[in-house]
Amino acid sequence: MPEKRAEPRYLCSDLVILRWSDEARRRREETVVLENISTSGACVQAEVPVDENSEVTLLCGEAEFHGYVRSCYLRDEGYFVGIAFHADSHWSKAKFQPAHLLDPRTVQPRKLAGKMVM
Repeated sequence: MPEKRAEPRYLCSDLVILRWSDEARRRREETVVLENISTSGACVQAEVPVDENSEVTLLCGEAEFHGYVRSCYLRDEGYFVGIAFHADSHWSKAKFQPAHLLDPRTVQPRKLAGKMVM
């Protein structure tokens, strides 16, 4: 299925910190796995759910990105939290480069036993 996003979304893997306040206004902080990132958002895998529309801060090394939760759903063993960054808090490689970063547009199909695979 072709990508429908207006900007590239990079696949990545790194441990980062997610901060938010829960419904009881208790400050929460959890180490999460950064799964993918783009200029305007990211997806992290967490051990606990985070309410949609919650204001969040993503701490990535020395960089901070502020936004809100667009989605949160349970898949396999964790919660996948989709984050939209605020307009004044966009990500770039210059601000933070995850330990593992892959631009899926650069992956070339390869031939195995006469078949094309991705």
